[in-house]
Amino acid sequence: MVDGLTSQTLLDILQRRFPDSSKTTLRKMLQADRVRVNGKPERNAKRTVAPDDRVEIGSKGEISDPRVTVLYEDADLIVIDKAAGLLTIASPTESEETVVALLGADRVHVVHRLDRDCSGVLVFAKDADMRERLQALFVAHEIDRVYVAIIHGQLPEPAGTFRSYLTEDRSLHVKSTGDARKGKEAITHYRTIATGAKYSMVEVTLETGRRNQIRVHMAEAGHPIVGDTMYGKGRENPVGRLGLHARLLGFVHPGTGRKLTFAVPMPEAFRDLKL
Repeated sequence: MVDGLTSQTLLDILQRRFPDSSKTTLRKMLQADRVRVNGKPERNAKRTVAPDDRVEIGSKGEISDPRVTVLYEDADLIVIDKAAGLLTIASPTESEETVVALLGADRVHVVHRLDRDCSGVLVFAKDADMRERLQALFVAHEIDRVYVAIIHGQLPEPAGTFRSYLTEDRSLHVKSTGDARKGKEAITHYRTIATGAKYSMVEVTLETGRRNQIRVHMAEAGHPIVGDTMYGKGRENPVGRLGLHARLLGFVHPGTGRKLTFAVPMPEAFRDLKL
């Protein structure tokens, strides 16, 4: 129901609900069919809304696919929990089974990605300006990114940091190089959470976010992530998927200035694994 006792325009209501968003952003929300009045999409910002009318703000269409869970959404961005096995964006061989396709390619802008077989938290922007502002946070290392990994064996030190320069070939296979001019600096911090006879559970914090960074650093340390067919071939897989999960994502909202932190549970296969 609409707050207040008098009729208001739809734009007035949206401005009150999203005080940090510009009128341009709110009108984009309307044109994307994300605003419903009494259950029906409404694009007219000047529409008069009575006190007993119901105004709802949501996604364009309902996201019924269980592989994508919306954790947060406002006029500027959307944060989701992605299941393993789903691409973030289209590839040369797949365009439909992606997070972007499920959210609506016409309304989200990619800020960062997770590998197909990695699960966890992702943020998308609603327009190009917000995408650039969020990506600037990644470049400045002002994003909190925490992962959980299941690895083969046990790292020699319970906590530490991997630093190298990563380069990739034409097939997108990534490896460390000793020549800083040929690669991009990659910094991975880790802390062992639990160990067993065959596997360990490790918490990983990214200082940089290069392609396959965690997978490469663990493999080069001699303890590849379970289920990693690119960097850890020929080893058994006790979790039936890639043993990597983006557990936490935190950042200061570029539009509102508020700190947002999103944490999702560990996959059941990780919790049930007997190390």
